[in-house]
Amino acid sequence: MSPGTLFRTLSELEATADRILPSGVQEYVQGGSEEERTIQANREAFAHRFLLPRVLADVREVRTGTTFLGRKTPQPFFIAPTAYQTLVHPEGERAMARAAAAEGVLLSLSTLSNFSLESVSEAAPGGERWFQLYVHRDRQVTEAIVRRAEKAHYQGLVLTVDVPVLGIRDRQEEAAFHLDSAMPLGNLDPEVPPHRSGPLSQRDHAEDRIDPSLTWEILPWLKERTGLPLLVKGVLSPTDARRALDERAAGVIVSNHGGRQLDGAPATLDALPAVAEAVGSDGEVYLDGGVRRGSDVVLALALGARGVGLGRPPLWALAAGGAEGVRRWARLLREEFRNALALTGCRGVEDVNPGLLFRK
Repeated sequence: MSPGTLFRTLSELEATADRILPSGVQEYVQGGSEEERTIQANREAFAHRFLLPRVLADVREVRTGTTFLGRKTPQPFFIAPTAYQTLVHPEGERAMARAAAAEGVLLSLSTLSNFSLESVSEAAPGGERWFQLYVHRDRQVTEAIVRRAEKAHYQGLVLTVDVPVLGIRDRQEEAAFHLDSAMPLGNLDPEVPPHRSGPLSQRDHAEDRIDPSLTWEILPWLKERTGLPLLVKGVLSPTDARRALDERAAGVIVSNHGGRQLDGAPATLDALPAVAEAVGSDGEVYLDGGVRRGSDVVLALALGARGVGLGRPPLWALAAGGAEGVRRWARLLREEFRNALALTGCRGVEDVNPGLLFRK
C-alpha cells in the first residue's frame, strides 16, 4: 500500500501510525512523563490561540522560505531529534534522512540514533543536518563525536540540556517497554556503558551515558573545541536563554522534551514569547513541542520563533510509509503552512508578526 493511501491528510497520520506500531513501541513514541500534563498542555497552547485572517492582500505568490543559522531553508520547520528510529521502521534514520534531503527539510540527528552519523550523512548527501548532542560522562567520548559530526559536514550542534536525569515515564513502565542491549547505537563506542545483556529500561540505556553533573561551563568547553554554531535545546526560562547567549550560543530551542521530562513544565508555546524577548536580536529562537499543522507553524512564528521542530509526526510518517511516508508528511505540512500564510494575508515568512494573533 502506498503512503498516499495510508494517510491522505495530516489528520489521519497519528491514527495510522498507532495501527501499525507494536503496542510497546507505540507507548514509547506517544508517551510522556507521569500524568502527561505537559504533553496535553503543548497541544492546548495551540488550540487556545487563534489567527486573524486578513483579506485583499494579493497572495498569488506565497514564499515559504527562510534561513536557519544563516543558511537558506525552503520552509521554517525541521525534523527534531528522536532516538532509536529503527523501532518504527527498519531503515530508521537513514530513511528519515533521505526523505528530509529530498524535500529540503533540515534533519536534526540524535546522539542515540541507531545508524551512525556518517551512515546517515552518506544516505542523503547534500542534505541540511544538525547533530543533537548529549554530553557523556567521559568528555573524550563527547569530543570524538563532535569531531565526527564536523567531518561528516553537519552544519550545527544542538546541545540538549534538559535531561540531567530521565523523566518518570509511567506509560512505558506500564507497557513493560524495554530496549535490547544489543541494539546498535551508531554514534557510540560499544565499550561505552552499560555493559549489560538482555532487555534494558530506557533509564538504564540513557542514564549510564548522559552526564548529570553538567553546568554552564559546558558551553565554553564546547566552543573551544568546535567552530560549529551551537543551539541550546531544552530552554524554557528567559534567564537561561539569556545566559546561553552570553555563553556564545547561536540560539536556543524552546523545548520541554515533548512532555517527556518534568511533568507540569509549561507548554513551549506559552514559554516562547518571554524567551524570544530575552534573546532579542542577539540569537535565534526555535520551538518544538505540540506542533502538528501548518497553522501551528504560523502561530509559533507570530510569537517569536524563527522556526519549529517536529518530533513525533515524522516518526509517525516513517512508521506509516518509510521514506515516502516522511516525504508525504513534509509536503502536506509545507502546503498547509503556505495556505495559512495566504489566509492571513502574508506573502512570505517575513510578513508574519504578532498582529496576526486574534486577541479576545
